[in-house]
Amino acid sequence: MANYPVHTFKSAPEASKQSLEALQSAFGFIPNIAAAMSTSPVLINSLVPVFGNVHGGSFSEPQIQTVLLTNAVTNASTYPAALHTFLALQNGVAEADVEAIRNGDLPKDAKLAALSRLAKTLIEKRGRLNTYRKCV
Repeated sequence: MANYPVHTFKSAPEASKQSLEALQSAFGFIPNIAAAMSTSPVLINSLVPVFGNVHGGSFSEPQIQTVLLTNAVTNASTYPAALHTFLALQNGVAEADVEAIRNGDLPKDAKLAALSRLAKTLIEKRGRLNTYRKCV
């Protein structure tokens, strides 16, 4: 696997800087995953609109972070797991619930557990959920 540089604002390609500024503004820092993605302006410039869409829906921030942390852990994605652990804790997800997700278990909070279970199942089954039952 190739190693990509983790850019600072100064070292990033010029075409990536506007997106890095937007992420800096949103998080208060540039996440390492974004700093590495900034090597490709096309990639990092695609992230900011996705970020806006994810955070523009009807889920609360703890619910969003539960889903994103579950996704990161299920996919064994180190940078996103670290980022979403931090963001989940920052946005009020209980430390015990964060640890449960990181350990592959479900949060104690029932709504967060339902979201986490669904996210994990969708990844593990590649979106192929049984949505009907055969009538006898």
